[in-house]
Amino acid sequence: MAKELITHVDDNNFQEIVKNGLVLLDFFADWCGPCRMLTPILEALAADMKDSLTVAKLDVDHAQKTTSSFQITSVPTLILFKNGQEVNRIVGLKDLEALKKIVSQAQ
Repeated sequence: MAKELITHVDDNNFQEIVKNGLVLLDFFADWCGPCRMLTPILEALAADMKDSLTVAKLDVDHAQKTTSSFQITSVPTLILFKNGQEVNRIVGLKDLEALKKIVSQAQ
């Protein structure tokens, strides 16, 4: 069920996805071990905060325009957007409680 709560983002729909509300966008790559470890954490976060947060994933290998525009040099990188504006950036693997705290501070 939680997988359905993850929105997939690419260069074409990026602006539409992040423009309203709180959006936590995971810049990831299929070949990245920590990115794979982060996925179930993001699924749990999406389920726990479904009423106040959109959790989204963007594959850096397939959305290079957006990846470049945010100067993403390491994956996983998570960017928290509030109404289209970046309000926080997290590089590397974080646990569920740490992510909940970061999102709660932005609400």
